[in-house]
Amino acid sequence: MEYFPPPLEKLVEQFARLPGIGGKSAQRLAFFVLGLPEAEAQSFADAIVDAKRSITCCPVCQNFTSGGLCPICASPKREGSTVCVVADPRDVAAIERSREYNGHYHVLHGVISPMNRVGPDDLAIKPLLERVSKGEIQEVIMATNPDTEGEATAMYIARLLKPFGVRVTRLAYGIPVGGHLEFADEATLTRALEGRREI
Repeated sequence: MEYFPPPLEKLVEQFARLPGIGGKSAQRLAFFVLGLPEAEAQSFADAIVDAKRSITCCPVCQNFTSGGLCPICASPKREGSTVCVVADPRDVAAIERSREYNGHYHVLHGVISPMNRVGPDDLAIKPLLERVSKGEIQEVIMATNPDTEGEATAMYIARLLKPFGVRVTRLAYGIPVGGHLEFADEATLTRALEGRREI
């Protein structure tokens, strides 16, 4: 039994397709959109369509851009000898927020995941190898997530990069700032001990 008119049901269904949005959240979003003045609702819809039409991948790093090189690749202030490999454009934003990294990036647009039928050919690995083969890159930082798929992807790419003679590093893991040792799992504690450094 449908509780809402068909156009509202369709709107709820579309919101429910978004990651992390359940049925009730989808209903709240749909009702919020219905409560907007028509001009604001149109502006919201136009922003979605415009983003879908105009956002492309940077020809160098595969990060999102609105045409041509992304702002990071286009910046002469960035260090060109270091490339940080991430799975997703959101990861670029996360690292940039730290304001500690001044190199370039390479976005894979996913990780190797046989369960989800994602193999190496489905990722932007070939453009990374082409960048490294030019000889300007000295270090590749693997910044994929520390889960099974992220580790497998990092190890796979590290093996492919070995013949180029570049330094391949991995982000350090360990206890989060503000965390407590008693709540850390064994794998996290092991990585924290392996990655310890002098103070």
